[in-house]
Amino acid sequence: MLSAMANVFRSAELRKKLLFTAAILAIYRFGTFVPVPGVNIDALQAAIEGRGNTNILSFLNLFAGGALTRFAVFALGIMPYITASIILQLMTVVIPSLEKLQKEGESGQQKITQYTRYLTVALAILQSIAYVLYFKSQNALPDFTWGRFYLIVISLVAGTVLVMWLGELVTQRGVGNGISLLIFASIVASVPEGLQAWWTMPPISRIIVGLLAAGVVVAVVFINEGQRRIPIQYAKRVVGRRMTTGGTTYMPLRVNMAGVIPVIFASSVVILPPTLAELAGRGSVFQSVSDWLAPGSYYYIIFEALLIVLFTYFYTAVQFNPVDQADNLKKYGGFIPGVRPGRPTAVYLDRVLTRLTLPGAVYLAIIASLPTLIFRYLPDVNFYFGGTSLLIVVGVALDTMRQMEAQLMMRSYEGFLR
Repeated sequence: MLSAMANVFRSAELRKKLLFTAAILAIYRFGTFVPVPGVNIDALQAAIEGRGNTNILSFLNLFAGGALTRFAVFALGIMPYITASIILQLMTVVIPSLEKLQKEGESGQQKITQYTRYLTVALAILQSIAYVLYFKSQNALPDFTWGRFYLIVISLVAGTVLVMWLGELVTQRGVGNGISLLIFASIVASVPEGLQAWWTMPPISRIIVGLLAAGVVVAVVFINEGQRRIPIQYAKRVVGRRMTTGGTTYMPLRVNMAGVIPVIFASSVVILPPTLAELAGRGSVFQSVSDWLAPGSYYYIIFEALLIVLFTYFYTAVQFNPVDQADNLKKYGGFIPGVRPGRPTAVYLDRVLTRLTLPGAVYLAIIASLPTLIFRYLPDVNFYFGGTSLLIVVGVALDTMRQMEAQLMMRSYEGFLR
């Protein structure tokens, strides 16, 4: 492991990408400590820690990296962008014009990304208004005026746009997926607080929670690295005046091809009702849905698990198209032994992928829900992390290490994963 880390810093290009990623994450963390003007921090923290609000607001604060307790310019975090991405991907399935853009390649994807940014700004405006109105009702905004209202909303929306831009910069010029890394940084920032809360538990609860967290980490690594290898046979072909030799290889289909994206998507959807409830006010239908889906309740756990399964299938279908894969195999003279090229190959790949995705989706749902269920029945548990947080942290770490592995192998260095 130490030699692999040394190999990372021997490559000038990879070293530059790592330093750039670290600099962006440092800027992001700095933004979570810069409060918007005109906020009473003491009253704000009392509102967040107040009875009946701890679950929802603490959950939102976790994904904002603690910025919500300080009402910082990055208090909204990256969640508006993720929610906008979910909406656009769902609309791509039902709106033919968006589906056509998606198939146009890079130019179409750029237009979809632009629409996602516009929708992110709209969602950030709605969420920032909801936050301001809620904290005003909790007397956390003294001397409230409409001028100060617009200033706070503009500051929060600008912070969201800046976070979105930082995430895209990391994806383009750094290492790993920028959006996932920002969420990773937000959750990891709460590690000291989580460890302190874990250490103050009774001994029995401390042992159970520690073993459970270790088990979740092992399960995440085990399933994320699992794959089904489909054998591929290539026939000899004549290309110009050359005869290409055939060979045997395999097509790796991962058990969890979607990674942690379904968990992030599901978390974004389940925190949307509380945001709309604060915007609509008490007594609205959104407030009833928000109370019904309070974090930690059985309805919340069931709803989140169903969303994770749904998004796992949906995102896997977006990432892997059996028809395109079958066409590419046929184009280059490849075939699966015992399966005819063309449509039969696509049907076979679709059947294998559907069966393979089911255990991956169920695994994600169980790991995200099991710790919450167990913590409900343990005495004096004040552990800061749930299964969703551990899934995101471990999954993003594995994906980032896998990308670094690919970078090292391209430069003939020995990698991390052996």
